[in-house]
Amino acid sequence: AVKAAGRRLELRAAALWPGRAGLGGFGAGIRAREVSTSWSPVGAAFNVKPQGRRLDLFGERRGLFGVPELSAPEGFRIAQENALRKADLLVERVCSLPPGPQTVLIFDELSDSLCRVADLADFVKIAHPERAFREAAEEACRSIGTMVEKLNTNVELYQSLQKLLADKKLVDSLDPETRRVAELFMFDFEISGIHLDEEKRKRAVDLNVKILDLSNTFLMGTNFPNKIEKHLLPEHIHRNFVVTGSHVIIDGLHAEAPDDLVREAAYKIFLYPNAGQLKCLEELLSNRDLLAKLVGYSTYSHRALQGTIAKNPGKLVHPAFQDKIGFLTTKDFEMIRGMKMKLNPQNSELMPWDPPYYSGVIRAERYNIEPSLYCPFFSLGACMEGLNILFTKLLGITLYAEQPAKGEVWCEDVRKLAVVHESEGLLGYIYCDFFQRADKPHQDCHFTIRGGRLKEDGEYQLPVVVLMLNLPHSSRNSPTLLTPGMMENLFHEMGHAMHSMLGRTRYQHVTGTRCPTDFAEVPSILMEYFANDYRVVTQFARHYQTGQSLPKNMVSRLCESKKVCAAADMQLQVFYATLDQIYHGKHPLRTSTTDILRETQEKFYGLPYVPNTVSLHGKQEYYYHLLRARRQTTSSCFAREPLISLSNNPVS
Repeated sequence: AVKAAGRRLELRAAALWPGRAGLGGFGAGIRAREVSTSWSPVGAAFNVKPQGRRLDLFGERRGLFGVPELSAPEGFRIAQENALRKADLLVERVCSLPPGPQTVLIFDELSDSLCRVADLADFVKIAHPERAFREAAEEACRSIGTMVEKLNTNVELYQSLQKLLADKKLVDSLDPETRRVAELFMFDFEISGIHLDEEKRKRAVDLNVKILDLSNTFLMGTNFPNKIEKHLLPEHIHRNFVVTGSHVIIDGLHAEAPDDLVREAAYKIFLYPNAGQLKCLEELLSNRDLLAKLVGYSTYSHRALQGTIAKNPGKLVHPAFQDKIGFLTTKDFEMIRGMKMKLNPQNSELMPWDPPYYSGVIRAERYNIEPSLYCPFFSLGACMEGLNILFTKLLGITLYAEQPAKGEVWCEDVRKLAVVHESEGLLGYIYCDFFQRADKPHQDCHFTIRGGRLKEDGEYQLPVVVLMLNLPHSSRNSPTLLTPGMMENLFHEMGHAMHSMLGRTRYQHVTGTRCPTDFAEVPSILMEYFANDYRVVTQFARHYQTGQSLPKNMVSRLCESKKVCAAADMQLQVFYATLDQIYHGKHPLRTSTTDILRETQEKFYGLPYVPNTVSLHGKQEYYYHLLRARRQTTSSCFAREPLISLSNNPVS
């Protein structure tokens, strides 16, 4: 039945659009090919284990994302050398031409040629299971990043754009999109220090490269678990963690564990400060401040928020909002404290590891929304089919599962989706890296691998993205079952993916999520509302065994429960955003980063700081967003490295 349905979908897709595009190499054009017979219904594809690749001893190994060079780690060097060589030719070309619309097209092609390597490498360096690939990708990121910083301070390149924007007649002749992209490229020059003398421009490049290295070192360090000798922990809680030899490994906060002692141990051990990481953070913040002052900003925060909706640090949290949310948070904490006292009267003091668990208990008790009651209705396949139904009805878009070629994906459980519009045909590809594996970052996020743009030959370069989640694998008796929170996260991240697919701009510099960091979350947050609307949920939420629809009253209770402790959740984001701004505000910092963390937590969150811990909500989640690679939510390779405020946390 699944095969028959898949064939019907293939025939429908073939009728809608007779050709599709291959990814090709970094230097390859788009190749038309027949509709793939591997397209199949998206729901079925996610509710079964992926079939092993057919034994093909002599078949071509295409490489990661279908890029031939990346069939082996050494291919990253070839790719970066090709990109750098092409960049030199494009710089020479644009500097020799008279100013005009072609200037902007070449700038965008230059940015695209570098981003197509750097964006892909940004993902591979943190997600690929093989160390050789990660290291090769990291080197490619550094090489391309260094070139980008040099281009952002290249006077001749700047002058080629400046001549265009200084000519009013030429500017008036540009269409609004071309003019805007030209202004954005100029903005990137300006915040990179193009106005400085040669010695200071070189200093700016050196600082940017150093910041890149420090960011990467720090980010990699946040993914490491902590360990403790097992005799130091009560024996009865060992089973909650991984035990290897004489040590217990703590790789997360275990925020949902019902045992207070398990949550306390996980919090204190997982967040125990690492001297090397703290030194790296302080050096990173110091260098960011030096760069900001060098190019003319009072703080790094002022530099990073230029070009966003917020504009400047003074607009992030309105005092009236802070007062209101603070009052409501106090009431939430009183309710959570009451629940803890009810369940654990011997230890009723509210601690930072308590709110996630006890707020869940309150929701379950008040609205009868125990996650185990909902999970059977939210199989991964059902949720993906729900997204498919929603996109078809709203946007005329269908998701098709496609079998990846040999070597195209980095793990066999990665699924590939073709995104097809009913009249415009193939819009792009989404690679779904949804399942847990060793050493995979504990983070739900969206990565741009390649941005869309209109090429000189009139063809459209299709966008390619990755969605990375951390879902449990299916078991022998059931498919992957999602909690309501997991389902909402899936909808959120798919909102980012649709933003990338539908943002079919002429220039890749502004495609999809290459927009102001605070606006990039709007489409994904809107998707969360669909995940909580009965009219949508009833279309797909069915028990994986019986086929029974999720009762309307269960959906209503779930939606109402989200209001419980919502103020405390929002206050947490206020704390993160405030901490972010202080770290990137006036320097030198008046005290250590740890002391600032303690003071800010107690003032803006209200729960006591726990000595010898580095972050309230988890080092991986906080630091990941603090250092998130710039190309995921900003304009392009040419864009500056932003300060990412955690009020924009894509998994909050």
